[in-house]
Amino acid sequence: MKKTLFLLAFALSAMHLCAQQTYPVNGSYDIRPGLYAFTNANIVVSASRAITNGTMLIKGQTIQAVGSDLAVPKGYVVIDLKGRFIYPSLIDAFTGYGLPDAARNVSAGRQSIFLSTKRGAYAWNEAIRPETNAHTFFAADNRAAADLRKIGFGTVHAVNRDGIVRGTSTVVTLSDDKENITILKDRAAANFSFSKGSSQNDYPTSLMGSIALLRQTYYDGLWYSKQTSEFNISLQEFNRQQVLPQVFEADGWQNVLRAHKIAKEFGRSYLIKTSGDEYQRIDAVKAIGSALIVPLNFVKAYDVDDTLESRHITLAQMKGWEMAPANPGIVEKAGIQFAITGHGLDNIKDFWMNLLLAIDHGLSKKQALLALTEIPAAMIGVSDKVGTLDKGKLANFIITSDSLFTRANVIQENWVQGKRHILVFADDSAKKDSASVAPATLAAAMIRPREPMIYPFTAFGNTTVPTMEHVLLRNATVWTNEQEGVLQNADVLIQNGRISAVGKALNASGARVIDATGKHITPGLIDEHSHIAGTGGINEGSQASSAEVRMADIINSEDINIYRQLAGGVTTSHILHGSANPVGGQAQLIKLRWGKLPEELKYTDGDHFIKFALGENVKQSNFGTGVRFPVTRMGVEQVFVDQFTRAKAYKEAMTQKGSNVRRDLELDAIVEILDNKRFITCHSYVQSEINMLMKVADSLGFRINTFTHILEGYKVADKMKAKGINASTFSDWWAYKMEVAEAIPYNGKIMHNVGITTAFNSDDAEMARRLNQEAGKAVLYGGVSETDALKFVTLNPARMLHIDDRVGSLKPGKDADLVVWSDHPLSIYAKAEMTFVDGVAYWDIDRDAQLRRRQLEERERLMGKMKESKNKGNKTQRPQAQRSRLFHCESIGDEFYEEDLKGDHSHE
Repeated sequence: MKKTLFLLAFALSAMHLCAQQTYPVNGSYDIRPGLYAFTNANIVVSASRAITNGTMLIKGQTIQAVGSDLAVPKGYVVIDLKGRFIYPSLIDAFTGYGLPDAARNVSAGRQSIFLSTKRGAYAWNEAIRPETNAHTFFAADNRAAADLRKIGFGTVHAVNRDGIVRGTSTVVTLSDDKENITILKDRAAANFSFSKGSSQNDYPTSLMGSIALLRQTYYDGLWYSKQTSEFNISLQEFNRQQVLPQVFEADGWQNVLRAHKIAKEFGRSYLIKTSGDEYQRIDAVKAIGSALIVPLNFVKAYDVDDTLESRHITLAQMKGWEMAPANPGIVEKAGIQFAITGHGLDNIKDFWMNLLLAIDHGLSKKQALLALTEIPAAMIGVSDKVGTLDKGKLANFIITSDSLFTRANVIQENWVQGKRHILVFADDSAKKDSASVAPATLAAAMIRPREPMIYPFTAFGNTTVPTMEHVLLRNATVWTNEQEGVLQNADVLIQNGRISAVGKALNASGARVIDATGKHITPGLIDEHSHIAGTGGINEGSQASSAEVRMADIINSEDINIYRQLAGGVTTSHILHGSANPVGGQAQLIKLRWGKLPEELKYTDGDHFIKFALGENVKQSNFGTGVRFPVTRMGVEQVFVDQFTRAKAYKEAMTQKGSNVRRDLELDAIVEILDNKRFITCHSYVQSEINMLMKVADSLGFRINTFTHILEGYKVADKMKAKGINASTFSDWWAYKMEVAEAIPYNGKIMHNVGITTAFNSDDAEMARRLNQEAGKAVLYGGVSETDALKFVTLNPARMLHIDDRVGSLKPGKDADLVVWSDHPLSIYAKAEMTFVDGVAYWDIDRDAQLRRRQLEERERLMGKMKESKNKGNKTQRPQAQRSRLFHCESIGDEFYEEDLKGDHSHE
């Protein structure tokens, strides 16, 4: 009863703090001064300033003074803290507090909503919604606020998480008052993501589409600022918000890099809310120079007691569990500025347990305090109000029984805007709230990880990335693909990433000598048509043309298929958009540099390519109702005519002086085709459609570089030869759908005989692991010579990709991309024993055997550690099979995954 009266007295005494000037009072006014003096306290004014046995004075919502020798003025209520601590209340820089849950598009099947259904002069796409202002629909949530206050928070940044361009967020306190009092900053930041959220528009359906849409919006904003012909609320608001802090929510370190790339293109700087895996590529994350908002939602240990279930846990999942708590400390040691957020925790009460776990794993206590007070306050523009206990700031502070990061500490009170919230009575330790104290047993359950980082952070990652070597491969059968043909008992010298010499009895001082007696050496295999190493979908098929999207934006350096294909001798892959629409996206040529960053995989010079497509996939008339244009083959032809007609007019307009032409990323790509700066690879099957596109190209003045698939190429080979069009086909695929009913296994042979540069491609992650065998089929079907057959997967694709000056043959001066085979390279018995890319042995069959043994040991170590964690009472989760998707031309979206039946890749 006594405590109840005590609380009531303080509640009444604080009523004046929340008096809203514009709100009438129903009854008599109770206006009190709200004067408090906190004495004999250890006052942590900021992370760099503390006062022992100090006094703090507050009046109403504001701190009046802080010091060690302050006299308490008359009229102040004195609260003797007897050596307890006062800290600034914590600040969370990224929450959904007081806002509706982030909506998601849950409609099933394909949609047919091209333009926004939102009425008014808004953006054409519903994922672009800068006009959304969180403060206009923010509603204080007393229950959620109480939970956050219990763990020490007094101020939060409330972010609407719906859409790609999300509009403005708001900064609020966690007082239990009305919104008029708790909102500190109405438009705190502009917010972005790669998620379309609840948008019902067809576009985008992929990550690369989201990136393209965001880039186009920036260009539209620039155009809008210089024009008077159109009124657009969304673009107007988008431009106005460029002066605000820019917050980008990115899922995974690769998306952190992708977000930064956009920011750099448009001269912006993002504050990036991460997913907590920055440790995997900390150097790359540091290099972008962005401040981060780092979560503490660490992965729970997996319950590995069931042997059958535990086999599905991947090495990456287990190492992610072990390493995640070290992430904040690793970010700190890298010198990156960052704030800490509780966003993403299953239960906010786990916040302190995870924070102390992060401290156990290397996060300093000073940085922890900075990341929860001063840094987030600066990020969201409220440093003048909160973050420290300086004079004039809001009276947002917590009272603790001990130093804040001591395990036995209890957060006893949380004052928000000068209003007292008692969490635990100082004399009632038996009733400590679990949210305000960190359980020591749980926080101490893990030790710091001793194992080194692996690159990539997945099975078959290396503790150090393989380096360029000076190597002499001696006494092999060397398939040069040059005039010298096949050399017996010959040597290949690799130096500085290039082929230095090819011949017999070569000498090289200081080179590592590898005896290749009885083995074969060929150029590295080149896959002209691949869909590996992409993420977030391989098709942006929601529109007839998606020429604006770029495979370059979604290259995934962690894709296990890179390693697998190195094991099959592949060194270069042409990563193509799928075939869901007539004009697909821009392609990206990569080298399979396992362990390197996404940008480091890319060919940085040379010509550029784009995917076109013909046939059933693009017209989609068998997809059901409500699909987009075109739905007939006639319509497909018209798409090409329209695209190039518009592009010519666009190009002409861009050359006019003084004109303010809207930059159109889609038409930019088509203009590049007209200017012979971008080249077409066209998915094709049927003779009539192949003839159609060749005629359209003639009439509109563009050229076709390559027909890929082209299983009826044998019918039109003479016409293709006359136009200088290349052919990249399958070796012996036929009858797998109606369009290929007339495919024959002699197709490649016939086109080759006519004089067309012919290649065999994979279009399939599994087939690419044995492209050498696909080449061997050219010998079987039609008797292509062995040397010419090997060129089907080496020199010929290099020629059609315009990189034959660098790769495709073993010639001094070319890149040292080559394969050492155990047997004849076209044989089914041949194994790639070593695969060099730029003189680096990214694949080594002996090193692979050692790596497999180490990974099995690592799995056992980690499983033992997870069992120990469970035995100590830590929460666990049931093993979930990690599924990976193998993309093909027709793969739509990124929602459905094929289970890797072998479980963890490290078992292979």
